[in-house]
Amino acid sequence: MNEILLIRHGETAWSASHRHTSYTDLELTADGERQARALAPLLAGRRFVRVLSSPRQRATRTAHLAGLTVDATDPDLAEWNYGEYEGRTTAAITEERPDWTIWADGGPGGESPDEVAARLDRVLARVAPLLERGSVALVGHGHSLRVLGARWIGLPPSAGGLLRLDTATLSVLGHEHGRPVIQRWNLPAPTPNATAADRAARH
Repeated sequence: MNEILLIRHGETAWSASHRHTSYTDLELTADGERQARALAPLLAGRRFVRVLSSPRQRATRTAHLAGLTVDATDPDLAEWNYGEYEGRTTAAITEERPDWTIWADGGPGGESPDEVAARLDRVLARVAPLLERGSVALVGHGHSLRVLGARWIGLPPSAGGLLRLDTATLSVLGHEHGRPVIQRWNLPAPTPNATAADRAARH
């Protein structure tokens, strides 16, 4: 059965410091580039009918280093727009708003959970029919791919909060008995010197 593979980009300076990063177009760090290259063995030998990436360079660069050829960039795969919270950490935000979560409240001046879900639903509507011909790879970002995973299995965008997704990881969406399922989630690249810190959630 064909699958949808989700690849989160490698580390950036802001993901390493837990700062929310959406429209800020950061490069990968040296570690992020190593992480992206380490994904290649997980993708080797696979054939994709479509490879789509977020337009941000951290995603397109990750795809390239992992050995993927991007067919097109898709603005709907961009990270959640955090609005006024761009570049800030959750810890700093909750000092001002103790009950805030991105999953319930979104970012002021940015996107609501429903708005993010709407564009990830569009991505799924475009790629799901392609599974009749082969597998699809989607290269993107932590929060938006978590929403996409939740939407694939029919859950609200807030359920993405239960799906931790680290930098430079692979997740696989598929079917079981005709029903959409998450087959694998947050699979790290097989690097021999990986540590828990390397795989830590970035925001």
